[in-house]
Amino acid sequence: MDNKIVAIEQHDTAVNLHGLMQVLSKHLYSTPMVALRELVQNAHDAIVRRRLEEGDSSFTPEIRVTGNPQNKTITIYDSGAGLTKQEIHEFLATVGIGYTRQLRQEDDDTGLIGMFGLGFLSSFVLAQQVVVHTTSWKTPQEGWVYRSDNGETYRIESALPREPGFTVTLNLKDEFSYLADNPLLETLLGRYCVLMREPLFVGQSETAVNHLSPPWRRDSDSAVVLHPGLRQKQNIEFASRFERTFTPICTIDITPSGKSDVVGILWIQDGATYGTSDNRNLSLFLRGMLLDDQAHDLLPLWAGFVGGVVESNVLTPTANREDLQRDDAYFATQHALAEGLIKGLGELAKNQPAIWRRVLLRHNEALLGAAICDERLFDLLKDDLLIPTSKGEIPVRSLRQQNTLLVMPGEESSFEEMLFRLSGRPVALGHRYAVIPFLRRWATLYSARLIEIGTTGGNQSLFSCHEISQQEEQWWREQLADDEECVISRFEPAVLPFVVVPNREVELKQRLEQDDADRRMSTAALMLARQFTQRISEQSDKQLYINFNNPAIKALSASWQNGKNTDVACQLLKSMKVILSFQLQRSGPNDFHQALDNINQIIMTQFLANKGEQ
Repeated sequence: MDNKIVAIEQHDTAVNLHGLMQVLSKHLYSTPMVALRELVQNAHDAIVRRRLEEGDSSFTPEIRVTGNPQNKTITIYDSGAGLTKQEIHEFLATVGIGYTRQLRQEDDDTGLIGMFGLGFLSSFVLAQQVVVHTTSWKTPQEGWVYRSDNGETYRIESALPREPGFTVTLNLKDEFSYLADNPLLETLLGRYCVLMREPLFVGQSETAVNHLSPPWRRDSDSAVVLHPGLRQKQNIEFASRFERTFTPICTIDITPSGKSDVVGILWIQDGATYGTSDNRNLSLFLRGMLLDDQAHDLLPLWAGFVGGVVESNVLTPTANREDLQRDDAYFATQHALAEGLIKGLGELAKNQPAIWRRVLLRHNEALLGAAICDERLFDLLKDDLLIPTSKGEIPVRSLRQQNTLLVMPGEESSFEEMLFRLSGRPVALGHRYAVIPFLRRWATLYSARLIEIGTTGGNQSLFSCHEISQQEEQWWREQLADDEECVISRFEPAVLPFVVVPNREVELKQRLEQDDADRRMSTAALMLARQFTQRISEQSDKQLYINFNNPAIKALSASWQNGKNTDVACQLLKSMKVILSFQLQRSGPNDFHQALDNINQIIMTQFLANKGEQ
């Protein structure tokens, strides 16, 4: 076989500059307002660079953003390092190469923000023309003007030198001309830049939009130790700037922990929450600039009543700086926030009982769910939370009677509500959020017995079996039962002759076997559920428990055994069963109407019979 020489060619990948600019300048950011943040961020980094490179901090750091509605322009000025002519070519006019990134790669503790070399490109999201005037501290005798209409081509011309710095003027596109309004700019930049370290002014204002120092910097920068009450008041005032829906009840400090550098404050909202309410509200600042004011995924799922503002220097943003990469730093931050919140709740319960009572009152149901998510939270909350019951919300220790806890998994309008209303004993409402798993854990911890009524095991604990002959059992079935399974039993209160009990396990099986259950549940979850329901025998979805503690039932049993006529009494009981079932929403209006009519007829017949005897 002949050996052939194969020619291998290597080529550089071609770049369609026009297409790339269209993607980057028009589709990189979710909102065009982000472009303002990027330009202010560049101005911030220019000031930091000048301080680092020039080694002279005597200059006055300033960033000023000014809108001109008449000219439809926005100007962003900074007193930073400026750019030389060569730096304009290398950094300003080259996509993906940033001077800041080079410096951060050498030393990432400088306070610089930028990373990707894409920030200036955002100018073309808003502007039909961008004009830059700049003088570098390195060449103070030179001034330069950069002009571009689309970012693909540009012109550079010499100009009279200015004080070192950088001024970019955006000649706004018509659809963005409304942004050249200084009050609007102050609102937008006050949101994005409130934690930025270099002073930012809007229009002719002499007050920086970021003049307030956040609590965690205030504590580290000041030698004065504030009284805890005053410190908490100032924290709440700061938190109120970020919590737009609720008023913070109290705040919890977040400090660096483990592999996370995140600092900030979390707060408990004053709005009452249900178990599944999710009002998590977290503003995340990265190196002083707002990255995401909807970063609630960093908070635990159970913390639906928590807001916060935090900042980090090590989290990694996506290229458009509107989200975070899910890397080790991200998950370390999640862990740190959860740990800080749990620790803070514990300190709150220990040191501020009055505020802790408010937290429990507002978020009792949500905290039930939180307690089953973490052993430390359960230990903190287990004896303070209230359990919704048939007698209102009560502490779990009040639910415990004779070392037994009763819980009904179904809705309130069920036999359990009627049964325990008569007995006077509270029973937990198991259909409410997190009640059953919380009680299971509590019962295990305190060696108590938990009876889940409506399940096979729960009913066996509640209703004792009573033995009668097969013939009598068949007779009772014929007299009182319809489509229910008839169970001869004894239970309290004795005043109740019977109850119609829904079989919760059969109800669950029926729901899971519906076609639409397959669409709502994942395959794995459905398989696990069916492993349980396959063990449920084919039973009626209702059971009729006849109570042989009841005097009327015992009298009827004796009458049947003595061969006496019991038809009238049995008709009354069956009508009573229908009425009770109707009250519990387990019989239809026609059955209810017929039952009432039967009772009327029986009373009238008996009255007329007695009158005839007289």
